[in-house]
Amino acid sequence: MGFFTDTSVCIGCKACEVACKEWNAIPADGLELTGMSYDNTGGLGADTWRHVAFVEQRVPADVDVFTAARDLEPEGPGGELRWLMSSDVCKHCTHAACLDVCPTGSLFRTEFGTVVVQEDICNGCGYCVPACPYGVIDQRREDGRAWKCTLCYDRLGVGMEPACAKACPTESIQFGPLDELRERAAGRVAALHATGVTDARLYGADPQDGVGGDGAFFLLLDEPEVYGLPPDPVVTTRDLPAMWRHAAAAAVSLAALAAVSFARGPR
Repeated sequence: MGFFTDTSVCIGCKACEVACKEWNAIPADGLELTGMSYDNTGGLGADTWRHVAFVEQRVPADVDVFTAARDLEPEGPGGELRWLMSSDVCKHCTHAACLDVCPTGSLFRTEFGTVVVQEDICNGCGYCVPACPYGVIDQRREDGRAWKCTLCYDRLGVGMEPACAKACPTESIQFGPLDELRERAAGRVAALHATGVTDARLYGADPQDGVGGDGAFFLLLDEPEVYGLPPDPVVTTRDLPAMWRHAAAAAVSLAALAAVSFARGPR
């Protein structure tokens, strides 16, 4: 199960942020505007599991506001202002580095394919924070434990959809089986291309990408970097097996050399 977030219909209402906080009893993270946009949360963190980004772009006067996505001037006179809005969330990677590095088993893969933190087992080591290729997971200042989106694991267990998807008024956030969502998303991209929105593309929907595909993927109207997303994410623990094999080979070689040295003895 997972999320498909269609940013082309996101209106930036932040109903998903509010629903997420209310259902999961997440502490307030302040209402301070960044000074750069109407965004008052800034990014994902231990106290923000859903974050609606407001990306402002200046569109030339002779270019359609909706279809334009490339070669836009971020500042300057003339033209119109376009907002690209996107509700970001933990990606629930198929190959999740946070799972690989967690020493206590606090992070686990659920029966729905999602990744959840058990806060009562987390020891606050913080290994998972730099392991995440998206910079999603974070530690809470008060106790040092890691927190992130659980895809409303408690709601899924009783047949309910996640609170953010339930609250979204435009169905920008869609929840369901990943295979069905990917098929629906591909159809949506094709429909946008047919209407001239040629820059529409999917992000995180490819099972062959560097993280094995995301459990939460997106339809974007510009490059991933514009939304603050890495263009080519790769699971940070990808090389761990090879590293352990090399380390084991080195240890065996050293042990063999030591054994030979002791067997030969002093002359």
